[in-house]
Amino acid sequence: MFSEYIQISPEVRFGRPCVKGTRISVYDVLGYLASGMSISEITEDFPELSPEAIQACLQFAASRERRIFSV
Repeated sequence: MFSEYIQISPEVRFGRPCVKGTRISVYDVLGYLASGMSISEITEDFPELSPEAIQACLQFAASRERRIFSV
């Protein structure tokens, strides 16, 4: 479940969803993936991210997307 890895705090990145314990936003991670970076390239550049945290970012985005279309 993504809630183990993602937090939203008004004090961090103006309340954007971020990987817990970092200032790396979900949207940053999605942007890296969209630009063609692999999970291993992201974790190499950002050792504080785990493959599970990156997967949680994808799950978080998918969950948000589902809620948008459910309304």
